[in-house]
Amino acid sequence: MQTSQKRKVTVQEMESNCWPPNLEQYCTLDSSSGVQNSSSTASFSPNGSPVSQPNNSSPMDLHRSPDNTCCSPVSDSCVTDNEHDLSHMIRQLETAMLGTDSDNIDVHAITASGRSTEVSIESERWKYMMEMIAQGDLKELLCACAKAIENKDMHLTDCLMTQLRQMVSVSGEPKQRLGAYMLEGLVARLASSGSSIYKSLRCNEPASSELLSYMHILYEICPYFKFGYMSANGAIVEAMKDESRVHIIDFQIAQGSQWLTLIHALAARPGGPPSIRITGIDDSTSAYARGGGLEIVRQRLSKVAELCKVPFEFHAAAISATDIQLENLRIQPGEAIAVNFAMMLHHMPDESVGTQNHRDRLLRLAKSLSPKVVTLVEQEANTNTAPFVPRFLETMNHFLPIFESIDVSLPRDHKERINVEQHCLAREIVNIIACEGPERVERHELLGKWRSRFIMAGFKPFPLSSFVNSTIKTLLQSYCDKYTLEDKDGVLFLGWMNRAIVASCAWRC
Repeated sequence: MQTSQKRKVTVQEMESNCWPPNLEQYCTLDSSSGVQNSSSTASFSPNGSPVSQPNNSSPMDLHRSPDNTCCSPVSDSCVTDNEHDLSHMIRQLETAMLGTDSDNIDVHAITASGRSTEVSIESERWKYMMEMIAQGDLKELLCACAKAIENKDMHLTDCLMTQLRQMVSVSGEPKQRLGAYMLEGLVARLASSGSSIYKSLRCNEPASSELLSYMHILYEICPYFKFGYMSANGAIVEAMKDESRVHIIDFQIAQGSQWLTLIHALAARPGGPPSIRITGIDDSTSAYARGGGLEIVRQRLSKVAELCKVPFEFHAAAISATDIQLENLRIQPGEAIAVNFAMMLHHMPDESVGTQNHRDRLLRLAKSLSPKVVTLVEQEANTNTAPFVPRFLETMNHFLPIFESIDVSLPRDHKERINVEQHCLAREIVNIIACEGPERVERHELLGKWRSRFIMAGFKPFPLSSFVNSTIKTLLQSYCDKYTLEDKDGVLFLGWMNRAIVASCAWRC
């Protein structure tokens, strides 16, 4: 009973706070000046009640002006010259269209009726919104806010954001935490500050050591990324089982962590390990997280290779993947090449962004190397070319399982949990929601689209082995039983409660 009364009060307060005194004039959130706009053709009096706007000009009365139909005078070429017959025909037409009382209907009444209908629709829309707010459906309200922004309905947007701020929390349930960052994305979109992700999240840049720590925590508590690296490594080990010289080209080397386990696996190969050369392509984000250049990665991997007694060489390619050319890779004769695209191709702009399609260009570049295997690990989401509102919903549906899985592994009162989500996940969420064009760098595609790109570039599927599949299943046994693993035609999908989160596959020439 108390809950019901509380909801009624909330709705009443919302109606008084949100019902627009005049929907034809309001200010946008990113401007201090009044912006003349209109979300409805209806007008409202100061007390919020709809009022009509009568026209001072005299309306045409069809009954009183039989000689003027459809605002055009009757010419001498009319079917009948009999004024009485013409008047009778018009009355019949009025009766057919407007009913038996058409003699008393004029344009004033029709116009007032139309405005009344528009006001009624507007009233019903706000009534529905108030009920939805009272029900407290966070997902519905977030989607409604995104639609209001798309429709440039700034008054409704402001109203919804006021309510949403009271419903989200970076320390609450998974939906509340995700909602907090999605709301920040909407705010950043309105403020055109999406490219300044740190500022939009109201947080300071963490020190590189802290960011690396957050990334490591996420890697350990969520198997999504570990799964991707393990499956890619499994494909490379299988493809290189008979090769004596292996050259791995990693288009986003990051910390180089993926190759620690690969070096150990190749060291244990029957007949001895091959010589390994790794080309690591860098980017500024990875360099910041490492706290330095690729020399850090070289030292780390070289130390492991030395302990495992594996001949090793590291080639640093400190260049953005969008600028990489064949000569930057230093290909040598007689080496077996493996190309690794792990969580990086979705950062490459394609034909939907500009004239330079780097996404497909890199695949063609890889094909020109005649590699033994090409590995792909990507998040299973559609945020590349989807329009804003569907993209917003897709982002919510994709990231909510990730936040739920973090909730299982890391207590909500864990002192680093907020930092992990904020610095490792929220930036990506805000970028997807707030940015457009070249500024939106998080552009995920579904496996079906990646498959089309690889086939178009001339690749054929390289199904992952059952050994890789069983290894991943063994890994998942140490995690929550809500994680799912599915093998579809040699492609592995790791998900949460049957929602696919990451896809991993391999390709050959």
